Amino acid sequence: MSFHTLGLGPRLLNGVSSMGYSDPTPIQTEAIPHILEGTDVVGVAQTGTGKTAAFVLPMLQRTPTRSGVRALVVTPTRELALQISEVVRDVSRHTGHRSVVVYGGVGIQPQVDKLRRGVDVVIACPGRLLDLHSRRAVDLSKVETLVLDEADRMLDMGFWPDVRRILGLLPEKSQNLLFSATMSREVLKVVESTLNEPVQVEVSPPATPIDRIEQTLYPVCRTQKTDLLVRLLARREHTRTLVFTRTKHRADRLSRQLERKGVASAAIHGDRTQGQRQRALEAFRAGRSEVLVATDVVARGIDVDRISHVINYDMPNTPEDYVHRIGRTARAGASGTAISFLAAEEIATLTEIEKVLGATIVCQDLEGFRYAPRTVPASDRRVQKAVGTSSPKPRTRSGRRGGKGRAGHRN
Repeated sequence: MSFHTLGLGPRLLNGVSSMGYSDPTPIQTEAIPHILEGTDVVGVAQTGTGKTAAFVLPMLQRTPTRSGVRALVVTPTRELALQISEVVRDVSRHTGHRSVVVYGGVGIQPQVDKLRRGVDVVIACPGRLLDLHSRRAVDLSKVETLVLDEADRMLDMGFWPDVRRILGLLPEKSQNLLFSATMSREVLKVVESTLNEPVQVEVSPPATPIDRIEQTLYPVCRTQKTDLLVRLLARREHTRTLVFTRTKHRADRLSRQLERKGVASAAIHGDRTQGQRQRALEAFRAGRSEVLVATDVVARGIDVDRISHVINYDMPNTPEDYVHRIGRTARAGASGTAISFLAAEEIATLTEIEKVLGATIVCQDLEGFRYAPRTVPASDRRVQKAVGTSSPKPRTRSGRRGGKGRAGHRN
């Protein structure tokens, strides 16, 4: 299958070629023909599978120019909005479409000015879009194509009331496209009233986390997590390390603690301004920051290559979040390492994660680290011997022994 066989016009194909795309990904192959036909589509694909181009390319082909706002993309975070706008801008060099990206945390007047000069495509975060509409700066009455990107995350973040208000501003007859990394029954129940006989397209990620990511647990008391992190980072096995915390406050505090310990780090979360986020990401990409501390809310907007390690300082709330977190490493066919700190109160979360993975993640101790008394994660799991302890080497539930290693598959 090639892009030429999907029904895209010459100008779109020129855009595809200029962006360096050769062959379409599975989500592009499946979704593009349906979108070109005007069908509502529910697309399920993880970050890194090409889903942005899967809706941008056919959306632009169906969107006329110089006729007002005819295409609208709504997404939950500034980072995602900016990434989508970059793809739209690159393709539009060949199609002539005018676009604007709108989000909060920055001055509104430049966005108002650009909208009033005339655009064909709007990429927006929900709150800022409604603010602009209330100022009569944007007219959504002619929108022909609506894309809701990362619909599950918008529901998790409490944006759905805003999304419903946006839907009420659109024409009754529009093509609605729903894309997400996961598609729970809860999400489908919420959005089903907005879809008209949709086609569901679902593709598996190129490789599951177990295939390419070495996963390890480090049981540790909650109060020793920072000390353990500093000791692990001191081993210099890491090139770029992404550390996840459960809350914005903990992300800020951990970043400050690492700086005091001599570890160059930055924090990124929903309360940071757009400028602060961009500076943190640029420092991380350039290597000026060894560690980027983040929360789940912005995890999907982080697009940085060659992340060697993902460390779950706090275990995530859901197995899906665990998969998204560790998927920030091992990109583009590379391998990666995921380390999770496990306190006693997080054992129940681990159990749910392992059910989804269909695997047991092995435990390990850091040699020479003086552990405070702690609870072993499960009665049939063992921890590698640490200084001052008599614990045996780790053993997976299938009975195999070893040190560091990939998650062992259950039979």
